[in-house]
Amino acid sequence: MFLEASKVLRHPRCANCHPDGDVPLQAMEAVPHEPPVTRGPADRGVVGMECTSCHQDRNLENARVPGAPNWHLAPREMAWVGKSPRFICEQMKDPRRNGGKSLAQIVHHNAHDELVAWGWLPGHGREPAPGTQAQFGELVAAWVETGAECPDEGAQP
Repeated sequence: MFLEASKVLRHPRCANCHPDGDVPLQAMEAVPHEPPVTRGPADRGVVGMECTSCHQDRNLENARVPGAPNWHLAPREMAWVGKSPRFICEQMKDPRRNGGKSLAQIVHHNAHDELVAWGWLPGHGREPAPGTQAQFGELVAAWVETGAECPDEGAQP
């Protein structure tokens, strides 16, 4: 089940905000953010260039600037760009690397979080993540309910 979920997690709509470095990625090609910005000490940019300086609580269609409530990068310990489905699975189950969440909280986060929801409502000309947030939430819930097993290393969706 996690391999199917990884199709969403590894899609640029999700992965671009889970970089291993200090620069968010954008577009389907996962290019460095323009204008140049950095992660900052709290994953929300640096003073004078906070994420919310441009990214509001909703997409700004006329300006073509994406937005959702609580816009920010995932913390570095939640980085998964370039990682295998197995790595991401183990990371999501590890409270030291998932923001201190239980598996039930992971399910709720993926099924209901407004920033996660942006992946399916990305605005002007952006390809959404596969499926819907409701379907993804159901898939993550089923993964947890059946034992939250991780795929073998090297397995690809």
